[in-house]
Amino acid sequence: MSSTDSSHFKPLSLPPPLSERYITSSASELSFHILEAGAKGNPLILLVHGFPELGYSWRKCMPGLAKAGYYTVAVDQRGYGRTTGWDTSSFDEVDLGTFSVSNLVRDLVVLVHALGYRQVDCIVGHDFGSVTASLCALTRPDFFHKVVLMSHPFKGSPTLPFDVSSRTESTPKRDIHHDLANLPNPRKHYKWYYSTRDANTEMASSDGLREFLRGYFYLKSADWAGNNPRPLDAWTAEELAKMPLYYIMPLNSGMRESVEKELDSGVNKSQRWLSDAELEV
Repeated sequence: MSSTDSSHFKPLSLPPPLSERYITSSASELSFHILEAGAKGNPLILLVHGFPELGYSWRKCMPGLAKAGYYTVAVDQRGYGRTTGWDTSSFDEVDLGTFSVSNLVRDLVVLVHALGYRQVDCIVGHDFGSVTASLCALTRPDFFHKVVLMSHPFKGSPTLPFDVSSRTESTPKRDIHHDLANLPNPRKHYKWYYSTRDANTEMASSDGLREFLRGYFYLKSADWAGNNPRPLDAWTAEELAKMPLYYIMPLNSGMRESVEKELDSGVNKSQRWLSDAELEV
C-alpha cells in the first residue's frame, strides 16, 4: 500500500529565501516534497538528508548556497517526511525491495529531470544521505558531477565473493553481533536494532517522541561532552563497545532507553540550534 495525498500537510514556516513545493512525474509513483532556494537556471546543488532527518534539516545551509549562485534543492527521500507514494505497509508486509539503493538513485534522477535539469553540479549527502549521494556519483558520473559526503564515509563499490570456484572450504565470517552480545556488558549495533520489529514499534510511537528526538540530536552534537570522535583500532566488539550507547546499545534496551541513559542537564543547550518549533517539524 502507498500514501499519495500531501494535501493534509500544513505549510512549513521557512526562513527567506526558502520555499517548499511538491513535484510529481509520470516516471515515478512518488510525490516529492522539496525545499528550494536560489534562481532556477543556476547550477543545481542537491542536498540529501540522513536519518532521522528531513530535507528541512538543510534549512540553515541553503541561504548561503543560494547566495553563492546555486539553485539549491533539499528533498525528503523515499520513506521520509512529506514525500509520499512509497510503501507504507506494516512491518511484516512492507516490500523492502522498493527501498533499494537503485531506487533511491533513480528517485533523484527522476526528480532532477522533473525540475528541468539534465545534470547536478554537486550532490551533498549527510549521514544515510551520503550512501545515496555516493551511489548517485558512482552509477551516474555523467549526471552527478561532484559529490560531498558528510558524517558517513564511502566504503567502496559493493563486492562479490571472488575466486571461490575451486575452493572446498571457506573461513567462517566473524559474527560481530554475536561478539557484542557476549561482552561482559552485552551490547548490540544500532543499525541491526533499527531493522527489527521492536525498533519499528518504538519509533512509530508518538508518546515522548519530541523529548526523545531532542535528546538524540543533543547526544550527537558537539554540545554533549561525552562525544569524543576518534578512530577505532579494529572491527571488534571490544573496540565498538567504546562508542556511545546510541551507536552500540545495551543488548536489552531500546533506542529511547539507550539515549536516556546518556542524557545530562546539558540537553537544554540544544535549544540554541533546535527550537521547539523546528523540532515539531
